[in-house]
Amino acid sequence: MKSVKVEKLTKMKIKHLLKVCSDVGKEILNMANRDNQVKASSKRFRWALDYTPKSRPSDIANPPGYNSSVSFHHTETTREVDPNLIVKRSWDFALGPIKQVPMNLFLMYMAGNSISIFPIMMVGMLFMRPIKAMLSIASAFKMIEGSHHLVQKLVFCLGNLVNLGVALYKCQSMGLLPTHASDWLAFVEPQERMEFYGGGLSLF
Repeated sequence: MKSVKVEKLTKMKIKHLLKVCSDVGKEILNMANRDNQVKASSKRFRWALDYTPKSRPSDIANPPGYNSSVSFHHTETTREVDPNLIVKRSWDFALGPIKQVPMNLFLMYMAGNSISIFPIMMVGMLFMRPIKAMLSIASAFKMIEGSHHLVQKLVFCLGNLVNLGVALYKCQSMGLLPTHASDWLAFVEPQERMEFYGGGLSLF
């Protein structure tokens, strides 16, 4: 009986020793992990930023002028379209071609009447712009139509027709339009120039 008791005691002591050893080993491993974490954190860059969200402490004071007792109500308001602004924009668009007439007259005067590349390009552009504008008049006035849209379209067309008239006058002054009888009849003598202009040296 004594030997059985001794064996039980020895087994219990051995189990206790094993448990103590395992606890000590776990503590040693935890201490080693802590040391590694401390070393890793010490090697971190000095100016490293921590972007993890942190809860705002309640003891921080509110900024100056802030009153927490005042409640704010956000209301969405829709901007009302001003009809006067639409009419003004449509009239500005309709009067655009007429406002371009003085500039086109100056450009045609500076281009000269000689048959060369630059005057031909200027006349071609002066022809193409009004024609394209009148062909796209429906889409141009689609977004800004108002109560006077018919009058505005008429003014827009008249301005483009004036620009076409300027282009035709320039073609006439350059001699590109067949307005003389000799342009249509072979037996009619061509038109003679009354004057010749030259610069620099005398022609004779």
